[in-house]
Amino acid sequence: MAVDLAELVAPPHTAVVTSEVQRGVIGDSSALPELAAAAKKAKLIPNVAKVVKAARRAGVHVVHATAFHRGDGLGGNRNARLFAAMKRSTVGMLEGTPATEVVPEIGVERTDLVLSRVHGLGPMAGTELDPVLRNIGVSTIVAVGVSVNIAIQNLAFDAVNNGYQVVIPRDAVAGVPADYAESVLDNTLSLVATLTTTADLVRIWKQ
Repeated sequence: MAVDLAELVAPPHTAVVTSEVQRGVIGDSSALPELAAAAKKAKLIPNVAKVVKAARRAGVHVVHATAFHRGDGLGGNRNARLFAAMKRSTVGMLEGTPATEVVPEIGVERTDLVLSRVHGLGPMAGTELDPVLRNIGVSTIVAVGVSVNIAIQNLAFDAVNNGYQVVIPRDAVAGVPADYAESVLDNTLSLVATLTTTADLVRIWKQ
């Protein structure tokens, strides 16, 4: 069935959700240097910035889903290797530190929402994201950021399970290794989301 992308991402019912586009994840103080390198090679930050800026101009809501750790670890997960690796990092991702900030190239405007979490592998399960999006009339989520390995997949599945349409500009997400991320997009996320490009979204929202 053909999808009318312009109708799918019409501003009145669409939100861009950025996933962990933070200085301590893909920015200048990354706790995950391999992921940061993949994001840089894919030009992720410039592409997400283009999506976000076009969205703001068109009146599309922008929600930044960020993650942090408490200094005492209270409430955070310890049940996966990823969490252990993050705990060993010298970056820390501590609440209120620069590492948890959205990268400056994307930034946070007055009209944006920032929803931070202290637990879990994705921005929707067990967070305020679902009710907040429903309260502002959103039925389509444009997912951007990292990583295709974990958080973007979690977001896509959780969103679809909760009744949302999901759109993913494939040049505004990244994972490691890059060929694995491309395979996930082609063989998994394409089954639950509409794949597009940054250029197509920008063009539609300019109209």
